[in-house]
Amino acid sequence: MDRDPAEARALWRYHLIAEALDPKLGARERGLLVRRLAGEEHAGPDGEPRTPSRGTLDRWIRAYRAHGLAGLRDRPRADAGGVRRHAALLDEAIRLRLEQPARSAAHIGEILFARHAVRLSERTLREQFARRGLTRGELLRDGRTFGRYEADHPNERWIGDVLVGPFVPHPRAPGSLRARLFLLVDDHSRLLVHGRWVGNETLRAGQEVLHAAILRRGLPDSLYTDNGSAYSGAELARSCAILGIRLIHSRPYAPEGRGKQERLNRVIRERFLLEATQVGIASLEELNDRFSAWVERYLNVRVHSETGESPLARYGSGSVRPADPELLRAAFLWSARRRVSRAATVSFLGNAYQVDPALRGRSIELRYRPEDLAHIEVWFERRSFGLLAPLVIAHHVHPMAPPAPRPVPPPTGIDYLGEVLAAEEAETTGAIAYRQLTRATDADEDETP
Repeated sequence: MDRDPAEARALWRYHLIAEALDPKLGARERGLLVRRLAGEEHAGPDGEPRTPSRGTLDRWIRAYRAHGLAGLRDRPRADAGGVRRHAALLDEAIRLRLEQPARSAAHIGEILFARHAVRLSERTLREQFARRGLTRGELLRDGRTFGRYEADHPNERWIGDVLVGPFVPHPRAPGSLRARLFLLVDDHSRLLVHGRWVGNETLRAGQEVLHAAILRRGLPDSLYTDNGSAYSGAELARSCAILGIRLIHSRPYAPEGRGKQERLNRVIRERFLLEATQVGIASLEELNDRFSAWVERYLNVRVHSETGESPLARYGSGSVRPADPELLRAAFLWSARRRVSRAATVSFLGNAYQVDPALRGRSIELRYRPEDLAHIEVWFERRSFGLLAPLVIAHHVHPMAPPAPRPVPPPTGIDYLGEVLAAEEAETTGAIAYRQLTRATDADEDETP
């Protein structure tokens, strides 16, 4: 997904106010929380320190309640020409950031002004650094926040993880692939909400597991994961923001609160994988079938040593927050921005599409399922303009989408080499075979006196 600074800021604003959006909070509790947030310094989406005011936080809360994630986006700016005019200054700013990653955008702006008497705004510099992956957070490897050790209620917090498993046969190529288990666990009850073995550890695979878990168990209040590539992409952050899920990452190399997950992984290895590998694994489909049965008949119904209840019984004491179907569909679409050409066309991943002529020259948002690039929705200023009309479709799926499983065809029963041998024997029936002729000659020589 192309980096969109406006959406990155919207996602950051959501995750900052997510706790204050909790409907269970009273007005006084929410006020105290917002005042505390306003009194603290926060690392922005570009790694720069930010201290939003109480009024700003209240405005963001109202905007999210009224318009969802779209309400937290900035209006498009019209200063791109200024950035192009100051390209040399921007190059110098980038060198200054790389030389000392701790330099803030405001400080770099002051250095440029002192040297060239030209001022680049702090916001412009932050956007350009973020677009190039040069935020202070990325360069300094800042840690992220983490949640408390145990949730008080079911669906208050789900924990996401990826367990590396055994090698399984590959259905489309010789050899085998390493299976990986994406799983989500309810922190309060220890219920394995959903899990699936896949052949590739991709962000989309993690999204699909989250989508299936929400369909089955409803929405969690928060999702707690590590910083692996499958959970750190903007696509997952966007899904959580649209659905009102607070996304929390454990600190790198200090994953507090993840001990329960490690114990669960050990149980899966010792009591499921040990037996599965003992009898042999024919395919990912078979591995998933056996895992689902084991989870439902053993893992989720056994009495847990810490809680004294089975995960299923402990989970059943909570309430389910169902997701709106249309909101759920929109949350798992990917997003990219493209500019419409003068011919009212747009290119995306090697494909060409026709766009509404009214959008010529506009920067539009494309929303799509990575598994189906033939159907892409067009959005401009919070308004849908329907689907793009495909002109040239060279790629039907996004390169980061997990490949669709291809079923192994049943054997045809055809023995080609056997048929060749049978045809050869049929042609030589009744004819003189060299082997027989040799044997006859040897017999005649033996009878010669």
